[in-house]
Amino acid sequence: MPKPVVVIGHRNPDNDSISSAVAYAYLKNQLAARDGSAQRVEYVPGRLGPLPPESAWVLKENGLPEPRKIAHLHTRVADVMTPNPVSIGHDETMLDAGRRLRKHNVRALVVEGADGQFEGLISTRAIAERYISATDLLEDDNPNHMAVAASLIESLGQKVGELMATDVLTLDKETLLKDAAEDLVASELREGVVLNDEGRAIGIVTRSDIANPPKRKAILVDHNETRQAANGIEEADVVEIIDHHRIADVSTTNPIQFINLPVGSTATIVCMEYRKYGVDIPPAMAAVLLSAIMTDTIILKSPTTTDTDREQAQFLGAIIGEDPTEFGLKVFKARGSVNDVPIDRLVEADSKEFPFDDTTVLICQRETVDLAGVLEREQEIREHMRKLAADHGYEFVLLMVTDILAEGSQFICEGNRRVVNRVFGINCTGVGGTWMPGILSRKKQVAPRILGN
Repeated sequence: MPKPVVVIGHRNPDNDSISSAVAYAYLKNQLAARDGSAQRVEYVPGRLGPLPPESAWVLKENGLPEPRKIAHLHTRVADVMTPNPVSIGHDETMLDAGRRLRKHNVRALVVEGADGQFEGLISTRAIAERYISATDLLEDDNPNHMAVAASLIESLGQKVGELMATDVLTLDKETLLKDAAEDLVASELREGVVLNDEGRAIGIVTRSDIANPPKRKAILVDHNETRQAANGIEEADVVEIIDHHRIADVSTTNPIQFINLPVGSTATIVCMEYRKYGVDIPPAMAAVLLSAIMTDTIILKSPTTTDTDREQAQFLGAIIGEDPTEFGLKVFKARGSVNDVPIDRLVEADSKEFPFDDTTVLICQRETVDLAGVLEREQEIREHMRKLAADHGYEFVLLMVTDILAEGSQFICEGNRRVVNRVFGINCTGVGGTWMPGILSRKKQVAPRILGN
């Protein structure tokens, strides 16, 4: 069975990153089912960080599970292990073990207690050594062939628990393969056993498995640069990219499908893919996609919004029976009160690093329908921004607090404010910030102007 392909967005995921992963994984699974291959690949949506509240809301409202959190894309024990190892009870005989080894054509059996807990391993090597030891009787001056035969017959009736190896390397499925490989090579046995949290064997790993390990396969949505990608991206096999940002530095081993369009949302592209392949969009998926288009284009008001975004939004709105703008306002309100948001999430939930000369800058954005509520926490916000700048060595940290109703952003900056002031011709100080009418898009209106200076 092929290993699953994870469909995953960027770090500090926003709603577009989450929703595009969920909806594109669904589309890929539908296309795989249509293909009818016996070796069907499963596509699994993932995320690299906390779920935004609006994403949690739209998923819950539509009865969809949250995408699982992915810690990294390094190769793990789970990626190389043989799952569901053949087992035997410790009270069964060596004759039973031999027959089972032969039947399943394996070199080792997992030995389990009456409660199903892992106790040890019995291998073809252990059985061979037991039989070879019986031939010691043939080395006497008067070899007793009957005694040898009796010893061999007796051994067939021995309990597995009496001959099993107990000093077995045990592993967790999430252990990095490079760490497990060192332990396995140093082990006297050729096999390591993978246990779950209940102490039951769920897999087995051999030295052959680690000789040429497979790479984890991933589809990237809403990003295509390594600084935004999962840790271990350099070890992964990126098989597709769906994005609406500038083309950056993610590289691949083989040619792939890379869809990069100048639209306001990755979800717009995903919706277009459904329509291109003639796959019906269930209302639940339509709501997920529409929520992403609405948040990423700030209810179709952002300068990044295109006619294509508007067309897909109307198409999706018809599926769920709601006006896109009204639905978008509900999505933004699902973020809840800014007073309840932890300060790190308020500032960093939608943040991106950008290279700037020989340094790095961090540009964050908080979209809201309650600008006054956010600004009430200005002192707390600035303290956190100063800490970010100090901890990571940023030239400056800029927070855009975007009021989607007033159609503008309040700039709050910590660090080298001179850069921001010079680029935008403003006087952003350490108190109050600066109101920037019409500024709604980090991607189109802010980052390019800063990086171009």
